[in-house]
Amino acid sequence: MRLTLFMLPALVALLGACNQFPELDHTVDSDAQAVGYTDLVPIETIKAAVPETQIEPKTEEDLEDRVERLKKRANGLRGAVVDEATQERMKAGIEPGSE
Repeated sequence: MRLTLFMLPALVALLGACNQFPELDHTVDSDAQAVGYTDLVPIETIKAAVPETQIEPKTEEDLEDRVERLKKRANGLRGAVVDEATQERMKAGIEPGSE
């Protein structure tokens, strides 16, 4: 019984290995094959193009101001969505035939 349980998956795997691998050489069109690779650029060249100081003291102030604005906005959104009068009306429900 154990041998049969082991042999069945092994047989399926072996049969799958006998399958013909698909031909992939001709699946890429000639235009795509004709396109060249981009040139490799040394990292020093890329680093030279980036400014040394990206964060300035003013940037920190701007971020702090933005954080404060977002905190105020978030606090404003924490309140109730439905006012108390509407909540009381909703609790009372709808009486049949009131339409």
